[in-house]
Amino acid sequence: MKDTLEEFAAWMEDLMRSRGYDIDHPRGGGRSKVADDAGVHRAAVTRLLQRQSMPDLTTMRGLARALDVPVRDVLIQSGKLTEDDLPLPVAASRHSTADSRRVTLEEAANLLGIPDERRALFLQVTAPFLPSEDGTAQRRQTAGAD
Repeated sequence: MKDTLEEFAAWMEDLMRSRGYDIDHPRGGGRSKVADDAGVHRAAVTRLLQRQSMPDLTTMRGLARALDVPVRDVLIQSGKLTEDDLPLPVAASRHSTADSRRVTLEEAANLLGIPDERRALFLQVTAPFLPSEDGTAQRRQTAGAD
C-alpha cells in the first residue's frame, strides 16, 4: 500500500503542478486552491501530498474534476480499481487512431439510445453539423429559404 500511495501521490503532484498549482511553497496557496477547486478539505490534500493517507472516493472525484482528468484514471492510478474493473466503453475502445472511420448518424443514434419515434428528428437536427465531402460544414436546407 505504501508504494501505491507514493506512486499515486507523485502522479497527483505532477498533475497539480502541470495545472498551475503552486503546491511546493507552504505559503503559495496551491494546496488550498486545489482543495477549494476540488470541493474538499485542505487536510485531505495535505495528507495525500505528505503520503499519509489515500483519499476517499469523494476526494478523488473532486480532485479529478479540479485537475480535469477522468475519475476512471484517478481510480486506476490510486490502485483502488484496475483497468479490467473499469473497461472503456466498446465504442471508445473500438475507435483507435488507426481507425479513422467516423460514426454514422444512425450509429450515433443507436449508441445514444435515441428512441425510434425520435430518430428522424435526431437525424434531421444533427445532419447539418456534419462536415461535407470538402471539409466544410453543410448548410441546412430549409423549405422556402432563399
